[in-house]
Amino acid sequence: MPTITTKDGVEIFFKDWGSGQPIVFSHGWPLSADDWDAQMMFFVTRSYRVIAHDRRGHGRSSQVADGHDMDHYADDLAAVTAHLDLKNAIHVGHSTGGGEVVHYIARHGESRVAKAAILSAVPPLMVKTEANPGGLPKDVFDGFQTALAAGRSAFYRDIAAGPFYGYNRPGAKPSEAVIQNWWRQGMMGGAKAHYDGIVAFSQTDFTEDLKKINVPVLVMHGDDDQIVPYADSAPLSAKLLKNGTLKTYKGFPHGMPTTHAETINADLLAFFKA
Repeated sequence: MPTITTKDGVEIFFKDWGSGQPIVFSHGWPLSADDWDAQMMFFVTRSYRVIAHDRRGHGRSSQVADGHDMDHYADDLAAVTAHLDLKNAIHVGHSTGGGEVVHYIARHGESRVAKAAILSAVPPLMVKTEANPGGLPKDVFDGFQTALAAGRSAFYRDIAAGPFYGYNRPGAKPSEAVIQNWWRQGMMGGAKAHYDGIVAFSQTDFTEDLKKINVPVLVMHGDDDQIVPYADSAPLSAKLLKNGTLKTYKGFPHGMPTTHAETINADLLAFFKA
């Protein structure tokens, strides 16, 4: 399996398919590069080079005890892009991966980056604070950690079968295959990485990162997102970006790259070509 080893000795697994302008995909919590199958298959057949890595502690990357924070996530992504010597790359991040992309560009600069897209993404800040009164209370995320520690197999099943894909909405038609694939990806990773990752995605403030970014960024979000609520995320991120464009999807759930892949892929393609 193709891997790189980071400065602190962590093996990061990655996929690298095709040739052409590179698109680098950063996945959400607690998943893996496999969550981008619908996008990677679409773009590799349209003359793009598609790359996706498993975040440290997730998927096929090392299940280390430490470094499960946005600085390490961004540095690991930078290590992959440097190893592959990517230039003029487009970065696409979903959920936690959207935070990873934003922090990577702000922390490591834009010399290798052409554009970015963040989908159902956690920036600017998920947790409720005095400065972010629309955020979710910290005890929501504390509850996630408690549920994970008590038995993540059942917890992951409940997330996938419920709010992640909007399968708990009236009239929804749950896909057992999609639910099982989410659960499979989650259970491949390390419980410690996922436990710490809840703090990383909920308590990292990306406000200053967003302000630093100059490249065009497409901010895509469903207004029925039950994981990262719309009002306190996408519109605020788009305003903070120098060159941000907001695209809102009526009724789309958090997992819209899977449930509405045809729409999302077409809109990404249009943005890449613009």
